[in-house]
Amino acid sequence: MAEQLRELSNEEIRNRIKMFEGNMKSYKLETNKLTHDTKKVDEALKDNKTKIKQNKQLPWLVSNVVEILDIEPEVDTDGQMDLDEKPEDKCVVVKTSTRNTIFLPVPGLVDSSELKPGELVGVNKDSYILLERLPAEYDSRVKSMEL
Repeated sequence: MAEQLRELSNEEIRNRIKMFEGNMKSYKLETNKLTHDTKKVDEALKDNKTKIKQNKQLPWLVSNVVEILDIEPEVDTDGQMDLDEKPEDKCVVVKTSTRNTIFLPVPGLVDSSELKPGELVGVNKDSYILLERLPAEYDSRVKSMEL
């Protein structure tokens, strides 16, 4: 290698140095680009892991309807009934699989006229609003999970 350098002129050596510097710049740019891409992929991976964790959690609890109550619409001081309240709406009392008993003045997505005491329903784990009626086969699964 030293002998090859001795045979080259100063101009050829300068050209080779410039070529090596150009190669180093392009390698540095490529390294920076790959580092940036790696950070993006790591962020996407972290975001996807968070989404997977959230999707593994159940958004609702299994509950039993304990009681269905008729409510009387409130009457104003001037004898008028509040138009926002529907007389056919009923309040529901449910007992969740976490053994909380909850009173729901507004049942939620399930029509209260279709509910019966002892029926299984799915409720939101935060607001306890009724989301759906569950088939009776869920009862054995819930009891085994409670044990």
